[in-house]
Amino acid sequence: MSNQKEKTLHNSNLEGARKNVPDIQVYGDPGQWVCLSKASSKSEGWMKSTKAMPVEGAGVIVQVTTQQRNPDGSHAVAEALTFVPGGVIDNKSEFLSLRYGGAVRQTYDDDGVK
Repeated sequence: MSNQKEKTLHNSNLEGARKNVPDIQVYGDPGQWVCLSKASSKSEGWMKSTKAMPVEGAGVIVQVTTQQRNPDGSHAVAEALTFVPGGVIDNKSEFLSLRYGGAVRQTYDDDGVK
């Protein structure tokens, strides 16, 4: 990993990614996904995030991602996707929420703090 740039783990929107990753290439609209939560540690080499994308009239797709730096400097990635029927992303207040079944299941402020 001597000639490789350290992986940027803290990007949470396209504007920040463009600033931190000068050679980024983007296809489609990454803004379709709403970041519900994200935490990372550069010194420990890990990142966890939860994103959601509305499916009009049907619900919400939720994606959970975990990245961990391996001892050799590479990164392991694990992702999970699920569909939440009737789920709604509520961003009408200072908090982002995923609502389903009439109850708030996860609530975070704009900085990702619960």
